[in-house]
Amino acid sequence: MNNSTSPSEAGGAEAYLVDASVYIFRYYFALPPNWESRSGYSTEAVYGFTNFLLDLLARRPAYIACAFDESLGSCFRNEIYADYKCSRALPDEALAFQLAACREMAEALGIASFASERFEADDILASLNRIFRESAPAVRPIIITRDKDLGQLLDAGAHSLWDFAADQFLDRPVIEGKFGVRPAQIADYLALVGDSIDDIPGVPGIGAKTAARLLSEFDTVEDLIAGADRVPGLGLRGGAGIARKLAEHADQIRMALKLARLHEQVPVNVAVADLTPDQVDPDFVTALAEEFGLGRLGSKIRRTLAQLELSPGRESRPVTETV
Repeated sequence: MNNSTSPSEAGGAEAYLVDASVYIFRYYFALPPNWESRSGYSTEAVYGFTNFLLDLLARRPAYIACAFDESLGSCFRNEIYADYKCSRALPDEALAFQLAACREMAEALGIASFASERFEADDILASLNRIFRESAPAVRPIIITRDKDLGQLLDAGAHSLWDFAADQFLDRPVIEGKFGVRPAQIADYLALVGDSIDDIPGVPGIGAKTAARLLSEFDTVEDLIAGADRVPGLGLRGGAGIARKLAEHADQIRMALKLARLHEQVPVNVAVADLTPDQVDPDFVTALAEEFGLGRLGSKIRRTLAQLELSPGRESRPVTETV
């Protein structure tokens, strides 16, 4: 489903919570290496990501924040399961430069930015979403992401997922159609089927349709494990075998649930008011862009910043947190 306008509720303040790394990688792999920093590093991802942020800011959101991933191999989930995301390689020096440069550009543009060596960007987004839910429930954040797993936030106060770069709007019905379960059950669903992208193990023999059918009868995998003796009577093919597998893999299911469930208590140490776009110096932003070989974005940077109707807000530089 495509939508040419923001999927915010009519008349309401827009809050954008940006899954930054997923877009950085999108541009890193999609764009040719036509940009280079003064230090000699290729900066195609920095160009794409900066252009993307300018397009977001041009929509004049009342609140905006970026969450960056810096926890590969050091996340708390690796303490639960050592092989979590083991198939992903650490960024090399060239990519690490671009990741850091993208965060610098976000901060320079006045966008509150967050990263953690212990928590993933998804957890940071969940925690920021919780702050809105608890402190400003009338403002339902839009999660800017390509990751459908973040759909579990739609039952935790978020308005929608929006892949802004592809202009694809994912609301609750779309997510339910994709997974066959309610947004709140996505982590339970992944605990059954696994997730090859994140190296989360699934239960052998339980695929997407079976998992969705089971979760239509049981609210959570804990309920499912406790009521496994009911599974043979659900009319599923091989129901007795499924019940046996659930019992045999109960501990693994519980572990996988811990891996798949978003952690919304990351100590981000901000209030909703801290997430308003900050007043910034166009000269500083354009100078930084030139440092990264993005001189061609100079006019767009100045035009976008000139058009923004920013609240007085903070006088300090934007929030930048490593938690």
